[in-house]
Amino acid sequence: MPARFLCYRLRFLNMRKIKLLLEYEGTRYHGWQYQPRELSIQEVIEAKLEKITKKKTRLIGSGRTDSGVHAEGQVAHFMTASTMKPREFLKALNSLLPHDIVVKKVEEAKPDFHAQKSATRKTYRYTILNRDYPSALHCRMVHYMMTPLNVGAMRKAARYLVGKKDFKSFQGSGCTARTTVRQIFRLTIAKKDDFITITVDGSGFLKFMVRNIVGTLIEIGWGKWPPEQMQTILKSKNRRIAGPTAPSRGLRLVKVVYGKKSPRKKAKSP
Repeated sequence: MPARFLCYRLRFLNMRKIKLLLEYEGTRYHGWQYQPRELSIQEVIEAKLEKITKKKTRLIGSGRTDSGVHAEGQVAHFMTASTMKPREFLKALNSLLPHDIVVKKVEEAKPDFHAQKSATRKTYRYTILNRDYPSALHCRMVHYMMTPLNVGAMRKAARYLVGKKDFKSFQGSGCTARTTVRQIFRLTIAKKDDFITITVDGSGFLKFMVRNIVGTLIEIGWGKWPPEQMQTILKSKNRRIAGPTAPSRGLRLVKVVYGKKSPRKKAKSP
């Protein structure tokens, strides 16, 4: 075995895989994924990792979040030869990162773990503030709407989305997914005081899928369409007849699940 290859192999064997649990307020960023001319979450964290480890470090996330979207449970991993303990990484990163990006947890991952490929399901939540006046404190985290929404009608429409379906009608432009079939395990709509939250738990999501679903539910909540129109839209596989894309500020990635099989039985619709 050539000495150069042996040295490379030994260096590789010394590498560790580190898993991060992240929280961020996405208003200032052009999404998770690195962008050539725009600031992204991935770029900011990679720069701090390089400062800590003195090595250029590639950070792999569980998936993209759109520009302006937030997260309370994003997961990412990176490889490193550093001997720093997880808690040391936690403290070092949080001391360098801006106030709107926080590392909540650091742990050493198994060699076969992959933040994106190992994920089995994700949960997103969209929040709407529905009252006569907006909020100065929540303006970056919710979608404000003055017109009253019929939550009952929205819940009826949401039932048509639960299960394994073709979500082509809710696929954003520029999406490169090989298939538009996805499975939604649970879709709930709750109202507390002036806040309406739409929580979607699924196997995976197409580009803008959650925001396009929310935009369509809002149209139904307004009374533009009856709840049954959701079934017609879904079956049409035509993005043009669905509702508009809801603003990104109301959306957050809540949780990414690993190592658990998807439920065999179809989850109950709301």
